[in-house]
Amino acid sequence: MKEKNVTILAIESSCDETAAAVVKNGREILSNIISSQIELHKLYGGVVPEIASRKHIEKINQVIDEALDVANVSLEDIDAIGVTYGPGLVGALLVGVSQAKAISFARSIPLVGVHHIEGHISANYIENAKLEPPFMCLVVSGGHTHLVYVRDYGKYEIVGRTRDDAAGEAFDKVARAVGLGYPGGPKIEKLAKEGNENAISFPIANIDGSPYDFSFSGVKSSVLNYINGCKMKNVEIVKANIAASFQKAVIDALIEKSMSALNDYKVEKFTIAGGVASNTTLRLAMQEICEERGIQFFHPSPIYCTDNAAMIGVAAYYEYMEGTRHGLDLNAVPNLKIGERR
Repeated sequence: MKEKNVTILAIESSCDETAAAVVKNGREILSNIISSQIELHKLYGGVVPEIASRKHIEKINQVIDEALDVANVSLEDIDAIGVTYGPGLVGALLVGVSQAKAISFARSIPLVGVHHIEGHISANYIENAKLEPPFMCLVVSGGHTHLVYVRDYGKYEIVGRTRDDAAGEAFDKVARAVGLGYPGGPKIEKLAKEGNENAISFPIANIDGSPYDFSFSGVKSSVLNYINGCKMKNVEIVKANIAASFQKAVIDALIEKSMSALNDYKVEKFTIAGGVASNTTLRLAMQEICEERGIQFFHPSPIYCTDNAAMIGVAAYYEYMEGTRHGLDLNAVPNLKIGERR
């Protein structure tokens, strides 16, 4: 007897994208609507939490209505509501959580809270039908850099993490230092294509006793010191070389730690996720090293790397199938840890 299809309405509002999606059986995306605030926050050089929260309030109903319309379903067809409840900006999270709880109560639909980073990891399931746990995942974004061992659906072990700046945060700060503006990641990547990645040697940090942990504050400081040194010595600053050399240092660090963890954990499947995972240079470098070592490499399309609700719907599906249900007391948890349930 064929099991009933499970259709999830998912909501994501952890930072500056207001998103809603309809996901069927955890792998089929019926709709994925994203309202981005990037152009608005460019004016301030980064995300302003209060502005982000207000914009979520303005857009949340619109994106949900559009997601249902594009998927050609109504709330009567929805089996559960999945929503990001952490980590993220508390005001932004509260908008999505409040909306999800309201729909859950009004329609008597089960509510499933989802960890934002677990959503990013789950984005790999969308286009990779053969991907099943266990595997290692490198999560690289503006707020997070984690190496996560995915033992099973919903079962995560943090292998390594950044001790200071996340990779995406370092990209943003270096972009600001060389006058590129916000968001830094895409701008650094574009400029790096014009430069020599071996022109400047920026350091890769290693942490004693923590071989899989990352640190990007040092390379960021090295870039700032290099720029200041050039100004003091009246030496020409070649921005493209700085961008290319900085990007190489970050990618080399991500590859080194990831490959070390894969080797030690005896894992033969590797995935990447998060906004920085849309960086073409990083993806190609990871593809090359994985092919050399006989490791299966998976990654989401760029649209599923940045914040979106489809990935939240996928994660919610597997939580739902495991019996996870949240009550109307579900709250936003801005510092929620991977694997933690509240």
